[in-house]
Amino acid sequence: MSRNSDWLLRLKEPRMIMRVVLGVLAAANLAMAVVAFKPFGGSADDLRRTAASLRAQLAATQARIAISKRLAQKVDVARTQGDQFLARYVVDRRFASSAVYEELTRMATEAGIQPGQNSFQYDEIEGSDTLQMMTISAGFEGTYQQITKFVNLVDKSPRFFVVESMQTSAPQQNAQKLTVQFKIKTFVRGVVGDES
Repeated sequence: MSRNSDWLLRLKEPRMIMRVVLGVLAAANLAMAVVAFKPFGGSADDLRRTAASLRAQLAATQARIAISKRLAQKVDVARTQGDQFLARYVVDRRFASSAVYEELTRMATEAGIQPGQNSFQYDEIEGSDTLQMMTISAGFEGTYQQITKFVNLVDKSPRFFVVESMQTSAPQQNAQKLTVQFKIKTFVRGVVGDES
């Protein structure tokens, strides 16, 4: 009995109790780790399902990457085409007044009408740091046919003119000529606030 009693006495010591508790906790942690991480792999079906899932994720990711690449290419093409459009149809702010005046005078001469007074106004375009709206107020005098030809030339101009309004004054009696005040808009390139 002395052996059993020594063992029972030792079992009641605080050190021994702590060792037993720590041993039980370590065993419980090890069991939970095995359940959570499955270090031994799992069954063949589990591995096949995991592999199939990973292949599906890879295919979906590759499809998203391909779509993103196509979109990036389309954005590059759109940017290039936009820059080409601006270079071709939109005049620089520094030369806008003279270039537009020359273009309108050329079209007036071709249509056979007489240019009158004109003025230019620049307005900011909300959301753009590089474009402004140029409003041209210009008077012309000519016959109905000549004015019609002028409007047609303005419509086909490479300067991207937009006729906003036309006001004609009543012709004098027995007069064939009309006096028309045009309000024409176009876009110009330049830094907003740049007055040069």
